[in-house]
Amino acid sequence: MTSLPADPPAKKLGLVIDLDICVGCHACAVNCKEWNTGGHSAPLPDFQPYSADPSGVWFNRIHSFEVTDEADDGSRTVYFPKSCLHCDDAPCVTVCPTGASYKRVEDGIVLVNPDTCIGCKLCSWACPYGAREYDEDAGVMKKCTLCVDRIYNDTLAPESRVPACVSTCPAGARHFGDLGDPDSGVSKLVAARGGYALMPEQECRPVNRYLPPRPRPSDSGGDRRETAPPPAADDERAGFLARWIDRALSR
Repeated sequence: MTSLPADPPAKKLGLVIDLDICVGCHACAVNCKEWNTGGHSAPLPDFQPYSADPSGVWFNRIHSFEVTDEADDGSRTVYFPKSCLHCDDAPCVTVCPTGASYKRVEDGIVLVNPDTCIGCKLCSWACPYGAREYDEDAGVMKKCTLCVDRIYNDTLAPESRVPACVSTCPAGARHFGDLGDPDSGVSKLVAARGGYALMPEQECRPVNRYLPPRPRPSDSGGDRRETAPPPAADDERAGFLARWIDRALSR
């Protein structure tokens, strides 16, 4: 089986996704598909795209949940984007029999080497987040690369060296940076908004973080200004909506 790096990665590059302002437009998924169809893991095939049962390889998917809070007898729709979380303790890496799945020492990105992948699908079974995609054409597993061929592309303007999903989000709900640096912009955003890790009970230590939706304005006619909640003391205190989504995705 494959080993994770003995030393912590020099960086922990990852995404921070704001569930308060994600509108579920799927722009991130579409741009991800377009970029990666000609990028590092290209191509990303589609099967019977115009039939009654289309399928294909997508690195980013958006789930929609209708969340009910029994405390105030209200509900709201939450859009939940999900892709690879580039976990520190990635089970998809340690279960790989050929070393095709690996975690980079320099930035913590988890990638797949298609030349040594045998398509056994063990990594997809080990991943609790459903972040692996099997390419039936190539017979190998594929996954989010954090657009590694884009973020290090010196021919692009510095502001464009972000994952395709981040660059295209019309609501500004997606952020990219080094979550291993407490002084980075994404780390400060997580601290200010009580960002949390998805399904911490799995003990995979995902790098990506989610910012929980803010409380909605009161309907009582009082102060209707929305304020950010105080930072969570730990991942278990991310709030009602965060815990609800964790339960839904764990089913």
